[in-house]
Amino acid sequence: MASVSSSHLILFIASLIIAASVAGTFTQGVQRLSSALGDRSVDVSGDIRTDITIISDPGSGAVYNASGNENVTVLVKNTGSRPLPAESDQIEVLVDGRYQTNVGVTVLDGSAWRVGNVARLEIDQSLDTGTDHRVKIIVNGDEEVLQFRT
Repeated sequence: MASVSSSHLILFIASLIIAASVAGTFTQGVQRLSSALGDRSVDVSGDIRTDITIISDPGSGAVYNASGNENVTVLVKNTGSRPLPAESDQIEVLVDGRYQTNVGVTVLDGSAWRVGNVARLEIDQSLDTGTDHRVKIIVNGDEEVLQFRT
């Protein structure tokens, strides 16, 4: 009879040790998952609060070669709920599917690209006349496309 109680006691202690180690592992895994979700939610929040709108008129002559320098000029308004960086390395620009690195950014109505402010993007790119073109602007994951004819 004593041998049955001792074996039950040993099995009980072993099951408690196993349960404690499994619980510790699960707790650590849940904590890592929670931390990763928290980090991702901050990124998604920034993406959601970012919104831009191209306000250039594609039918006007102001989009291409307005200054005579054979460059593309696009006016972009910050319509999101947070300020955006008005720096060319923070704004991705594609003209006819080609990534552009020579982009000048100027905020027209203020010193920073705050909500409601307009930025002028001047892209040093000569284009064929009489053809259709596309300019795609990407800021923090938000994309806008302007189609125009030269």
